[in-house]
Amino acid sequence: MEQKGMYKKGIYKILANEPLTATVWRMVLGGDTQWITAPGQFVDIALEGRYLRRPISVCDYDATTLTLIYKVVGEGTAQMSRMAAGGELDLLTGLGNGFDVHNAAQRPLLVGGGVGVPPLYNLAKVLLAAGKRVGVVLGFNTADEVFYADEFRALGCDVHLATADGSAGVRGFVTTAIAECRPEFDYFYACGPLPMLRALCDAVPQDGQLSFEERMGCGFGACMGCSCKTKYGNKRICKEGPVLTKGEVIW
Repeated sequence: MEQKGMYKKGIYKILANEPLTATVWRMVLGGDTQWITAPGQFVDIALEGRYLRRPISVCDYDATTLTLIYKVVGEGTAQMSRMAAGGELDLLTGLGNGFDVHNAAQRPLLVGGGVGVPPLYNLAKVLLAAGKRVGVVLGFNTADEVFYADEFRALGCDVHLATADGSAGVRGFVTTAIAECRPEFDYFYACGPLPMLRALCDAVPQDGQLSFEERMGCGFGACMGCSCKTKYGNKRICKEGPVLTKGEVIW
């Protein structure tokens, strides 16, 4: 059955919820994951007392569990960080169009900044399973904020780090690490803040795909609140995105 663009509402059990850094948490949920069909999709979480759901990208998933990594930035995510194993959450799953892995690239480079890192993890697993040689560049502000670098290495990826203060890896940004470490790649996949994505597109000639972080209302395309301009007209980050191609984005 074609499931692209489809989503499902369900109740998921919290199996684990633990901090990775001072502000970043990993939550593992148990439940039906059949509606998640591509790396880079997201879920929308209903929280008690909150009017809007919280969109969180899927870090990883299998037949019965999904892993979310989120940063505590407001009251909603702070509420999530206080949830204990055994609790339940109401989720919309299978939202958004994820990364397209069906291309001829043999040496893809995955570029993540901050909480843009999580959706690249399952993507790396999918690309490695397809026989690709995967490079990874991760950018953070300080060494204390670094997470999942070891997890990417454990998969077999060639990992390079950049921190703004130089406390881990190359001093600078992801573009600095690409320029100094010179990873060989013929295509890129990226997720992170808008300035990082724009700088990356300006810095490298290779084509790629960009996963955009955007504030959302409904999360499934009804409210039009997260629309952006492309060469092919307006597209909704929650519906036609969050992944767009480098060539279609108008900066």
